[in-house]
Amino acid sequence: MIQKNSFAFALLLVSCFAFAQEPPRVNPIIKKFGGVFEIPYAVEKPDPSLFYKIVIEVQDMRNKPEEVNWALNNSARLINLHVMGGVPFDHLDVVIVIHGEATYAVMNNEAFKAKYKVNNPNLELFKELQAAGIKMFVCGQSLINREVDHNKLAPEVKIATSMITTMTTHMMKGYVPLRF
Repeated sequence: MIQKNSFAFALLLVSCFAFAQEPPRVNPIIKKFGGVFEIPYAVEKPDPSLFYKIVIEVQDMRNKPEEVNWALNNSARLINLHVMGGVPFDHLDVVIVIHGEATYAVMNNEAFKAKYKVNNPNLELFKELQAAGIKMFVCGQSLINREVDHNKLAPEVKIATSMITTMTTHMMKGYVPLRF
């Protein structure tokens, strides 16, 4: 009986270690957000000789207010994935356009805390994105529709006339549109 229990315990221990062997995340550009896994065996990789012009539409706020907005974090992942995949950072031109429910994520800490009773977890991400040269805009139409005071925004996020005009303008300039 002891031998059978010892075998079961050893099997359980081995299986726990097998599942715990997740490779470390890397963050080549956006250091505290958007961590990605290196995939050394990938056969499809981004082309480092191309220049990537990407405009990202961020509209959802699916997660809890105390968590970093998943779509904004995914925007950081996009940057880290391209660089980790071999694209020089100076070959990336990324613009983030925020609207809809995600508009609340751009409120400064005072306004966010008044609405959700927690600190805005997105503020540090905005600082990192801006420091990396990423342009971020919030839809002016969404500010009005969501009753968000344009004087109470994270300073890194600028106001656009609308998400629609910002997206179409960048698309006409050759930016590839993505939606998170």
